[in-house]
Amino acid sequence: MRAALSILGLVLVMAIVLTVMKKQAARLAPPVAVPASAPSDTPVNSPANAPQAVRQQLQQAMEQAASRASDAQP
Repeated sequence: MRAALSILGLVLVMAIVLTVMKKQAARLAPPVAVPASAPSDTPVNSPANAPQAVRQQLQQAMEQAASRASDAQP
């Protein structure tokens, strides 16, 4: 009897954990992609342009750092 209740408790806990995980995974799912036939009116700050924007910011920061380093040297 004790073993049966222990197993039942474990199954209940696993069901609760899996339900919570499923809800959290649904929240983390990427948004639905826009169909290719839709007009391309993507704003500059859209998530599609995020890697490109990060790359540009990194490039600007590297150029600024190089400029400061060359100015600091005699």
